[in-house]
Amino acid sequence: MASQANHPLPAGFQLEDYRIEKQISVGGFSIVYLAHDASGKAVAIKEYLPASLALRSEGQTKPVISQEHLSAFRYGMKCFFEEGRALAKLNHPNVIQVLNFFRANDTVYMVMEYERGRTLQEFIQKHHGHIHEKFIRGVFTRMLNGLREVHTHKLLHLDLKPSNIYLRADNTPVLIDFGAARQTLHSDTPMLKPMYTPGFASPEHYFKRDELGPWSDIYSVGASMYSCLAGAAPQAADARMEKDQLQPASVRWEGQYSDQLLETIDWCLCLNHLYRPQSVFALQKALTEAVDMPAQGAGKTAEKEGWLGHLVGKIKGMTAK
Repeated sequence: MASQANHPLPAGFQLEDYRIEKQISVGGFSIVYLAHDASGKAVAIKEYLPASLALRSEGQTKPVISQEHLSAFRYGMKCFFEEGRALAKLNHPNVIQVLNFFRANDTVYMVMEYERGRTLQEFIQKHHGHIHEKFIRGVFTRMLNGLREVHTHKLLHLDLKPSNIYLRADNTPVLIDFGAARQTLHSDTPMLKPMYTPGFASPEHYFKRDELGPWSDIYSVGASMYSCLAGAAPQAADARMEKDQLQPASVRWEGQYSDQLLETIDWCLCLNHLYRPQSVFALQKALTEAVDMPAQGAGKTAEKEGWLGHLVGKIKGMTAK
């Protein structure tokens, strides 16, 4: 069944204790609205409405689901509801706060804090190719505090990318849109057709979903840092598995950023998940190391050899444990 455009709930619509103001965004699984609660506080409301399974026409409030898609829709709705319940337990300054979740209109809704600011993707587009290392280290180190909290609760994000990292006015990062977090670390239930973003999704997203783990989100973190430097997503992991044409950060930006930052990005982007940082803590440790900018004029061959030696050392260290 081809995806279709679903009509959002209209402005002014009363949904439980919330009044819909406008649609903020739409994705493959959901529609997000700006709304206000009974006290007038602004909130974001995420509505489960997978475009491939359900159709809501203009003027309607309930989606139409064919009999053939009903079981998949209900399974996804159950996962979405469980995701809301799990995320509501998280209370961390670098993770979007879930305030409420409820059933209505034959589907489910997740109410979240409404954050004002911009996404990291918007920041990248504005500062294309001119993002300072200090900014990258600061944003990602703090964002990883939030991701570590997510992993501690046996959840994975699985759709981590610059457009899902929100920056408040003071550039404090907030992890948003856990559309893929319904896959938990201990889940062995079948999934709806997976949704992921080429360039940021790990190889396991495509080929070995039973091997998804914290290291899969870490690949996405590496891809997001790479995109801060490149201004665009790196080569998609499935294409890399066929013919890896991704130029290592250590080679592409040698002399412009510290060797240590570039090597850390390349470490995260290893195709084999066993060769990546295995935990958020390991990656944070690398991002908070004191470093010096490299001396200008180092040859690319020497730089590449240094990067490979670094990776071999990391790999040996992990396999020895």
